Amino acid sequence: AMTPRQHRTDVGRRQTPPEHTPRLRLKPKAPQTGYVDGAWWPHSDDLTTELPDLLAVLSVRLGPIDRVLFKLTDWAKAPTKLATGGRAVHLDGYRLQPPNTVEVLGLNGNRIILLVVPPHTDPDRAHATMMAAAAPDNDSTVDGLLMISLRDRESRTQRAAAQERWDSEGGAVR
Repeated sequence: AMTPRQHRTDVGRRQTPPEHTPRLRLKPKAPQTGYVDGAWWPHSDDLTTELPDLLAVLSVRLGPIDRVLFKLTDWAKAPTKLATGGRAVHLDGYRLQPPNTVEVLGLNGNRIILLVVPPHTDPDRAHATMMAAAAPDNDSTVDGLLMISLRDRESRTQRAAAQERWDSEGGAVR
């Protein structure tokens, strides 16, 4: 007789692999910290195009996926159901869902909340934001994470400007 555990692995193996690896970073599977479990940088604002590859990867951790919650105004119009990975996934768009997040729920009740890096974000900035969001001990809010890279860039610019001013005023020699 097949034990439930073996059966579960068989199911896992039949899942459709992603056509394109999604730009995704997840925190390690550990006691969860912070508001998000990782970050996703989609190529567009079209959920029907973007979700299949994302869900193919997330189903490795979550098992079969039941629904995806998203903020209505973050995305182009999406259907209420998406057939992917051999099943129908419910797409629930809410006005009150926190902006720049998607919440992915497995059939077993487990969930993954992702920071969504806006599609047209500058690549360096997107990368910095994703790495921060996936750091094991990161407990920043979504706004905090999206601001991190902005702050980094501003402080670099300010440092450069200060150095320039220092040099133009004759530096240490007065």
